[in-house]
Amino acid sequence: MTRRILSIGECMVELSQAGNGLLRKGFAGDTFNTAWYLRASLPDDIAVDYLTCLGDDALSDEMLGFMQKAGIGTEQIRRMPGKTPGLYLISLKDGERTFSYWRDTSAARALADDADHLRQAIETADVVYFSGITLAILTPTARETLLSELRRAKAAGKTVAYDPNIRPRLWENREVMLDTISAGARAASIVLPSFDDENTHFGDQNVAASIERYQSLGARQVIVKSGAQGATVGEDGQTIFVPAARPESLVDTTSAGDSFNGGLIGKLMTGSSLPEAAAHGAAVASVVIAHHGALIDFALLPR
Repeated sequence: MTRRILSIGECMVELSQAGNGLLRKGFAGDTFNTAWYLRASLPDDIAVDYLTCLGDDALSDEMLGFMQKAGIGTEQIRRMPGKTPGLYLISLKDGERTFSYWRDTSAARALADDADHLRQAIETADVVYFSGITLAILTPTARETLLSELRRAKAAGKTVAYDPNIRPRLWENREVMLDTISAGARAASIVLPSFDDENTHFGDQNVAASIERYQSLGARQVIVKSGAQGATVGEDGQTIFVPAARPESLVDTTSAGDSFNGGLIGKLMTGSSLPEAAAHGAAVASVVIAHHGALIDFALLPR
């Protein structure tokens, strides 16, 4: 039987810099970016599916076709009459990016409203991936629906991978944000935090503190990303540092963490050790940040 990974979240319309004051239209979003780099990292006999909600407009049709052309399964995507995808704009300065969002009426906010559909989709997968942004865009009731199904999947022996991806502007308040981010970790077997986020929002003084905290919440494997300083993997009571791969040039750091996650999880699914998988994730991210936009052509990536 075909092995499957299911990525859950929001794909948006992306407007990125194209030079000379022009913008380029694309499609991206943290969990979709990871699905893209998973597809690039995995052999054809492992399926990559995406679960979200889209509208019934022309942009939703175009987005769906884009996913299908990339080889990402769309059977789990529900369509919402009268809704549209969210949109974001990337602004760049010296390779670092800031974002402006238009997502309040995004169809993806309904992705966990149909509990039966959500359970069926998760049951078809061997590996499930989600993020803190996935949780942030949902209503409190829908968050608990999703978390309940993820806990059920973890208890059934499925691999559940999670990037906390902390974005305060998406949350009602700090307390809800921190409580829900932690609840996401309890539902996960692999956690992929970024140290800057953990230091800023949880007060972790060092990488070891982040690893210890997420393992205390129930994660078996924790991979803390520290940007250009590399990553540290924690597993079975041991930690190993994995250096970052140096990019040819720094153009756009959009999707650096998402592509790292995709490269890492893809290698884990094909039998690599955690440090080997992290090294591959770092190599993928180093190529991605040398190009504009969240998604780059599969042919440019290390195999």
